[in-house]
Amino acid sequence: MLENLITMIEEYNPQCDVELIIKAYNFAESSHAGQFRRSGERYFIHPVEVAKILVELQMDSTTIAAGLLHDVIEDTSYGYEKIKDEFGEEIAELVDGVTKLTRLSFESKEERQAENLRKMFIAMAKDIRVILIKLADRLHNMRTLKYQTDEKKKEKALETLEIFAPIAHRLGISRIKWELEDLCLRYIDPEGYYDLVERVAKKRKDREDFINHVIKELKTKLREFDIENEISGRPKHFYSIYRKMTYQGKSFDEIFDFLAVRILVDNVKDCYGVLGVVHTMWKPIPGRFKDYIAMPKPNMYQSLHTTVIGPKGEPFEIQIRTWEMHQIAEYGIAAHWKYKENKITDKQADIDDKLVWLRQMLEWEKETKDPKEFMESLKIDLFTNEVFVFTPKGKVINLPNGSTPIDFAYKIHSDIGNKCVGAKVDGRMVPIDYKLKNGNIVEVVTSGHSNGPSRDWLKIVKSSQAKTKIKQWFKKERREENVSRGKEILEKEVRRQGLNTTEALQVKLLNNIAKKLSLSNEEDLYAAIGYGGITLTQVIPKIKDNIKKESPSPQEAQEIPTNPRNVDNKNKSKRSQGVKVKGIDNIMVRFSRCCNPVPGDEIVGYITRGRGVSIHRKDCPNLLGNDEITERFIDVEWDVGKPISFQVEIQIKATDRKGLLSELTHVLSEGKVTVNALNARTNKERVAVLNLVLEVTSIEDLNKLMEKLKRVKGVLDVFRVIT
Repeated sequence: MLENLITMIEEYNPQCDVELIIKAYNFAESSHAGQFRRSGERYFIHPVEVAKILVELQMDSTTIAAGLLHDVIEDTSYGYEKIKDEFGEEIAELVDGVTKLTRLSFESKEERQAENLRKMFIAMAKDIRVILIKLADRLHNMRTLKYQTDEKKKEKALETLEIFAPIAHRLGISRIKWELEDLCLRYIDPEGYYDLVERVAKKRKDREDFINHVIKELKTKLREFDIENEISGRPKHFYSIYRKMTYQGKSFDEIFDFLAVRILVDNVKDCYGVLGVVHTMWKPIPGRFKDYIAMPKPNMYQSLHTTVIGPKGEPFEIQIRTWEMHQIAEYGIAAHWKYKENKITDKQADIDDKLVWLRQMLEWEKETKDPKEFMESLKIDLFTNEVFVFTPKGKVINLPNGSTPIDFAYKIHSDIGNKCVGAKVDGRMVPIDYKLKNGNIVEVVTSGHSNGPSRDWLKIVKSSQAKTKIKQWFKKERREENVSRGKEILEKEVRRQGLNTTEALQVKLLNNIAKKLSLSNEEDLYAAIGYGGITLTQVIPKIKDNIKKESPSPQEAQEIPTNPRNVDNKNKSKRSQGVKVKGIDNIMVRFSRCCNPVPGDEIVGYITRGRGVSIHRKDCPNLLGNDEITERFIDVEWDVGKPISFQVEIQIKATDRKGLLSELTHVLSEGKVTVNALNARTNKERVAVLNLVLEVTSIEDLNKLMEKLKRVKGVLDVFRVIT
């Protein structure tokens, strides 16, 4: 393996540091001795394969050595100092940057993931080679994912698709991005993946014949113009086809760029010359031409793209680029290390220009305390497409798709964003929530008398940079307002949760929570809530935990008085509360909202402290696994008499489509069901999730309704919600 590795390196870099590679190889092999992977093979195979991927990216000897050592700190007894003593500080820093935070404890899995990524991005800012090693590590892990459990396969595939594939795209490393995405698809939707593989295989012979015919015609024509070229067919990757079919609703035969030809030439002039030749041979499809040479993508990608109607009336895409552009398209930022063994200072300025997005990400991550918010912002920044607009002086500004003039203003400068009072797009005034389009010329209107940004802007802006700058302004300029606003927000949420405000908002308690969130005191906590630096989801659970410690009833904080409404408004029964407590008369009864029991459910009573009897379903998770709670159970039974309605929450998951909500509400209307609340959202997989609070009279009625909802086209699941 070592001989093969050195041979591969010397093919593109005869001046490589062979002694360093041999030393790193031997050190890693002895460090991982006795360790095995799930597949049964020696663990050491993994770092060797990671090193091979780095060699394919034509990286320098230092990076390849770090790739061989990348798991030593994490998985062996050797630490940072040992690596530094043996291989120097540069390699030790690279290895440490890749190492996960496995020895620290976190409150949640999401928090662990967020902190791992924070560390990785900080290390990336010091040396971008950290992420190149991490991408190689993830790629080999994805190649061998079949040995993991089904749950682990999906978890790793989703994380890779949401984080690592977009990072590879941001860095312009298309060869890693495409393979990661295809591997992820295999585990996220195996049925869809193998169906697509089969469809592609069926058309392979026809596609190859078509492409060979096109290449032959192109070569003949370009020979007339004396343009040196190399032409090849470009396979469309499975995930790219899958995305278009799934998210754009296209059929397999409607994908234009499924057939593609790539033409490589010597210089930019020849690129445009070839484009002219192509458009004389076949008719271009309007709106399908893209010039990424004049306006490169943020990940350095440059090429001309055009879609034309081919010889047999079949559309296909042609990409035209120079050899240098092709190297960058394949290797991205890794191309800066090609054939290099010296320090990278001569290219550092150029590299820094390409990593503006990384520096911006590090700016706002410092302000983001909530792991969930950090992860969501990260996914938005990595995943969204860009829109390219111009300043009045012609400078190109790239922003996330869906950005507004406010995003543009903050991209130019914080002060311009803070003083923004309006904007002109292409010479005319537009609303500040106007969605910018490619090619717009944007002019920001500012005023020295501006009162600063509005809180509503946080709902309008798209970029994480703008959100961070707005929050920073409120944090600095409006402390008293933030404290007052934060106090109001927290008090309102405490009351909404049914908690005792005096008990929940004790100064001592809030000071302790503030310290856990890296804040000084209660006032800082209120201020952070006020300007959006801390979310209620970080505070309320901690308040509840404190109340639970003082009371043996963990669910009392969730209980609210429920007065079941008599459907027949005439002759309301004063006595009937819907249930009867065995052996006790005239006792106050409350229905717990954590499980929303309805007639027909098996129920149990729980004797609360001073609040009567709380009625729960017997399978309510808040009652399970606590002997102290079990001691306070009491027998109860349904005593409905006349029809009484009870609130229950259900969740519907369905493939998003037009008319879905209308059909669902029609089923509810036919069943004469009252809907008290409805919340609908769509996730990134285009799955619609609807939560409905309904009034029903029995479990039988509820089950019948749920069965009818399940029969609506596209509905994936319908179930009761228990909190």
